[in-house]
Amino acid sequence: QVQLVESGGGLVQAGGSLRLSCAASGSTFGIYAMGWFRQAPGKERAFVAAVNWSGGSTSYADSVKGRFTISRENGKNTVYLQMNSLKLEDTAVYYCARGAGYGSSRPSDYNYWGQGTQVTVSS
Repeated sequence: QVQLVESGGGLVQAGGSLRLSCAASGSTFGIYAMGWFRQAPGKERAFVAAVNWSGGSTSYADSVKGRFTISRENGKNTVYLQMNSLKLEDTAVYYCARGAGYGSSRPSDYNYWGQGTQVTVSS
């Protein structure tokens, strides 16, 4: 059984920063790609960022490129999402997910999901 637990969400002013963390159970964390997705009220779950199994390749949604950074520490079974220059439209529940060894922007390519952490950006 795999368990993913997100943390680090909260309320932040526009232009501010947050770092989300996702702690994963299990001993095979390092062979899986990890992704971050978000879902705003009334909208579909959307891709944010992904990192491959080694951490050597990352991808980002156009809306967050240059502002967000995904990283991982395989020895700690943890993936991070550093969010800078936050905008009002970044408000959403953020989910981490485990997929295959490559990065993917498709939710269907991820087989385990956390419960999400709320990020609210205020003016």
